[in-house]
Amino acid sequence: MFDSLRFKPDMLKLNIFSTLTFALIILFIIFSNSIISNFSLHLSSFETHNHNHLQTHQTATELKIITSPEEDNRVINLTPRLDVTTSQEKNKPNPQELKFFVSSTTTTFDSRVRIFFSHKNCKIQVFMTWISPVDSFQEREIFGLESLFQTNPKSCLVILSNTLDTEKGRQKMEPLINLGFWVEAISPDLWALLKNTPAENWFNDIKNGKKEPGNIPLSQNLSNLIRLAALYKYGGVYLDTDFIVLRDISGLRNSIGAQSVDIYGNWTRLNNAVLIFDKNHFLVYKFIEEFGLSFEGNKWGHNGPYLVSRVVNRVAKTGEGNFTILSPVAFYPVYWTRVAGFFARPNDTVGAKWVEAKIRQINGSSYGVHLWNRQSSGLKIEEGSIIGRLISAHCVICSRYVYSSS
Repeated sequence: MFDSLRFKPDMLKLNIFSTLTFALIILFIIFSNSIISNFSLHLSSFETHNHNHLQTHQTATELKIITSPEEDNRVINLTPRLDVTTSQEKNKPNPQELKFFVSSTTTTFDSRVRIFFSHKNCKIQVFMTWISPVDSFQEREIFGLESLFQTNPKSCLVILSNTLDTEKGRQKMEPLINLGFWVEAISPDLWALLKNTPAENWFNDIKNGKKEPGNIPLSQNLSNLIRLAALYKYGGVYLDTDFIVLRDISGLRNSIGAQSVDIYGNWTRLNNAVLIFDKNHFLVYKFIEEFGLSFEGNKWGHNGPYLVSRVVNRVAKTGEGNFTILSPVAFYPVYWTRVAGFFARPNDTVGAKWVEAKIRQINGSSYGVHLWNRQSSGLKIEEGSIIGRLISAHCVICSRYVYSSS
């Protein structure tokens, strides 16, 4: 029995040969995979290197500002140099967006603003911006202007707008001007406003294609910047056009409003729809500085409400500056997610009582109401609604039919 378990010489030779053959096959497979893997890695590295090279090899486009001898207007020369690459072209700002901020000469813009504000009856300097076409400035925006003059009749309002600084734009302002109110649309000169500010280099980089404007329309972000630049240069009040003013604001100085607070009453977000600051104020300078340093053209609000929130949060920790943060009821008594309820008529007795209570609260505590146009522009002002009643109570051309506007 034990003899049958012994290894025979011939069988041993066969087993050794089989083992060696199998080992050689394994080594060949491993060696082949190594060659293929190394070749693939080398090829992948070569392709990646060239891809990055194409992305980063860019030549700046030259956008010059030229003053024409015949027409004393600033013109943007959009003719690129011959060495401009295709990738760099993507970074160029859209000329249609920049046209909203093309003005006459620096002297003309600055002198127009200063002459307008030097009027002896001008108690408050107020700025608004308008970047949309002139035909988009309709009755709802006019209601906002009326509320300002009804509550602050000695205000002087400059609307920084290329589209409204036209004959058609002047016709829209004419009813208010004929009543003795001071309002004028002036095409802004952004180059002059940003000169010697922390955002000057940023704007040059945008013009020259060295910095990407992002997916959000550049004109929206420039509107965020121009309000800061105007306040820093001239001082006064900035209001969004979708803001209904309900009381005298001449007593406010160096103030910004909170949009929301936590359960302890600490602000969680500020907003830039209303800004009231002295000329050359420290905090406005910080806002402009932050805009140039942290510009992000792909995130809505990053260069607006979120920007002022970031800066004030940092400044508050250092104790610098002299300014006031007002509670949400001052400028934002309704949150943007609930603004639709302010446009709707009450459907029953309970709703009617709620409207009455809300109007009493707003009239007693708020300087105004932000309409959150981004959310409410498509809403009708229904008869008996909160917004309808507030507008009717603060109009100066009250023959207009409030409830036909949207």
